[in-house]
Amino acid sequence: MLLPLLVFLVVGGIVGVLAFMGFKYGPGEIARRRLELRLREVSIDESKNEDGESTVVRREADGPLPAVDRAVLKTEVGSRLALLIEQSGVQTTPGAIIVASFGAAGGAGILAALFVPYLIVALVVALIAGVLPFAWLRWKRSSRLKKFEEQFPDALDVLSRAVRAGHAFQAALGMAADELPAPVGPELKKAFEQQNFGLPLREALGELAERIPILDVRFFVTAVLIQRDTGGNLAEILDNLSHVVRERFKILRQVRVHTAHGRFTGYVLLGLPPFLAIALTLINHDHMAPLFREHLGHLMLEGTAVMQVIGFFWIRHVMKIEV
Repeated sequence: MLLPLLVFLVVGGIVGVLAFMGFKYGPGEIARRRLELRLREVSIDESKNEDGESTVVRREADGPLPAVDRAVLKTEVGSRLALLIEQSGVQTTPGAIIVASFGAAGGAGILAALFVPYLIVALVVALIAGVLPFAWLRWKRSSRLKKFEEQFPDALDVLSRAVRAGHAFQAALGMAADELPAPVGPELKKAFEQQNFGLPLREALGELAERIPILDVRFFVTAVLIQRDTGGNLAEILDNLSHVVRERFKILRQVRVHTAHGRFTGYVLLGLPPFLAIALTLINHDHMAPLFREHLGHLMLEGTAVMQVIGFFWIRHVMKIEV
């Protein structure tokens, strides 16, 4: 009895320290260092290279785990994770997410092994716990992009009015960034500052489309770049684009209403078997015991879980209609 208690305390302490470093200490420290990075980007940071010549250096901000961050960012997975973090708007680093994932997987797996005498259960629990930080990031990214998509027509209207009033497009971009709320305002502000500090407008807008990978932003970037190359009434182009985006968004909401029944059916079909299994276990434990004790029962449970997940994602794929 004493050994499981000690293991629980040690694992709980490790997970607590990792959570403290990654999610409490991390965001405040990262915000401070990002502020320092922004200030260094505005000013000229001169240093000496190997030949002793003065160069302009842009140093990356370190997170709470700089060694892990440097090791992770050298890989392609780390670069994709950094882009996912930037798109989600979360104040963290790839290293903190990786450490949190391993810590959650290890802690959850050990706790499951202490209470459930089946290795497969511990492995499944560890896998689910390890995926949770990445699933949370993707959920934050999806919510942020959805909010950006809702606010984007208003941003196009502000840009159109500013251009019609006689301002240059770059100045209109800065005005829209100051007037609009997050997440549209900060993203436009970042593009405005990039081109204001010397980055060509084409590249600044291209990075905006990379940070916000939605179809409406690509339409906007393409329309602005074509207008700058060929000429035309930019205010009218932005007005037409705003109208198209609003109409497309209206159709998308109508599609979601019509497919609500199918999506709800998918959720019911996914949740009904576990609910019935729990209910039958509470009503008649001996009737459900062979599923958890016999090898054939284990195979049936694994097959059921796999088929349930496949069916859920298949229903989501059928109900997903691109507009």
